[in-house]
Amino acid sequence: MKKKEPTFEERLARLQTIVSALESGNSPLEESVALYKEGLAHAAACREQLEKARHDIRLCTETGTERFEEKNLDEE
Repeated sequence: MKKKEPTFEERLARLQTIVSALESGNSPLEESVALYKEGLAHAAACREQLEKARHDIRLCTETGTERFEEKNLDEE
């Protein structure tokens, strides 16, 4: 059976835990390096999921050309 991929929210929560652990400075070097590598993997996966969501949102707009991050929410 294939292992279930973590959701965006699960990855983000794990990434926040990793950052807190690294910022505390209480982990041994080997553990810190392993946490750093894991954090990079989670950050890359989150970035990929966000890009896919942005792409999907662009496809759903009426014009299909409006970029999500350029939309000024104050104008609504």
